[in-house]
Amino acid sequence: MNPQLLPALVLLFSAFLWGLAWWPIRLFAEAGLSGPALSLASYGGIGVLGLPWLLAQRARWWPHARVLMLLLLLGGLANAGFVYALMNGSVVRVMLLFYLSPVWSVLGGAVFFGERIDARRAVALLLAVGGAGVLIAGPALLAPAATLAAAMSLSDWVALGAGLAFAGGNLATRHAAGVPEASKTVAIFLGCGLVSAAMIGVGVRGDVPAWSAPVVGGLAAFALLWLLVGTATTVYGVTRLESGRAGIISIVELLTSTVSAAWLLGTPLSAPEWIGALLIGVGACIEAVGDRRGAPNGSPGACPDCTESRQ
Repeated sequence: MNPQLLPALVLLFSAFLWGLAWWPIRLFAEAGLSGPALSLASYGGIGVLGLPWLLAQRARWWPHARVLMLLLLLGGLANAGFVYALMNGSVVRVMLLFYLSPVWSVLGGAVFFGERIDARRAVALLLAVGGAGVLIAGPALLAPAATLAAAMSLSDWVALGAGLAFAGGNLATRHAAGVPEASKTVAIFLGCGLVSAAMIGVGVRGDVPAWSAPVVGGLAAFALLWLLVGTATTVYGVTRLESGRAGIISIVELLTSTVSAAWLLGTPLSAPEWIGALLIGVGACIEAVGDRRGAPNGSPGACPDCTESRQ
């Protein structure tokens, strides 16, 4: 059995879960909860609850404290930015811009881990990126760059930055092979809570509705069933897979969010959106079922998380 099959399946499950995360986030927005307040209460709350595990594993992650702090920062920026953009922008557009992150993941894996971009991966990457390009630009593919840039809102830019931070966080997760997965997960939650608190501190809206049983119960369910499970499965998958493979598999989240948003919000997909979704899906499938020849011998991809797996 291919040792990367289980991590790939776990990451696919995580991608489907995150692809539907926009739905409860928009429900909280309709209830009057702002993005920073939501991420502070949910991500930050889980981070505080996870502090005992983080402290208990201090001896194991202390030698890697710098990379863990980098993961805390990048994970915080990615998740806080993602929540903010989803609450204030177009679901489909935000997901499209956020999921340019596989481009950064593949390039980062090649630069920092020496992962070879072979013909199969190049085809998968071109299909996925081409699909994202069709989805983003649509009929305006030939428009001047300045016109496209001017058309981007604050939420668009936040989504783009969050995707870059997400890709960097994936690379940091794999680099921190000696750090227990529980510590990585708690660090990501704490980072999101700290970034969200900083956003509120500098004047970003932190609206909170009247606390009621439905609101508190919804926050608890979202934090535990969506965020905790989603983050833990993401950490498990990206720790054990090459950066490029993890990034392209995760683009299934974009496909899930696009189709689900069109269905639940009653907004039919246009022709460019269908074409882009098809290209992305084919690219993700090629990467998901491909072999491991993209990882050179001795690279992190050839023996993912070896240090931790022996502990």
